[in-house]
Amino acid sequence: MALTIRLSRTGSKKRPFYRVVVLERASRRDGRPLEFLGHFNPMVHPGLLELDTEKYEKWLKLGAKPSDTVRSLLAKKSA
Repeated sequence: MALTIRLSRTGSKKRPFYRVVVLERASRRDGRPLEFLGHFNPMVHPGLLELDTEKYEKWLKLGAKPSDTVRSLLAKKSA
């Protein structure tokens, strides 16, 4: 079972809001996640990323791989 950490879109039209979730790689974007790790709000300047780092590290140890988007958001947050 290949796992990925990626964004799941919520919010209304033209007002996006994303949840950071753990999903099986083959599931659809807004499918049922295994766990919620946080959220990302791109509508504020700069974009607001809230992430539970303990859960994130746990899933990385279990073999989940972050998507390119999640990886770049984390790099911007830590910089």
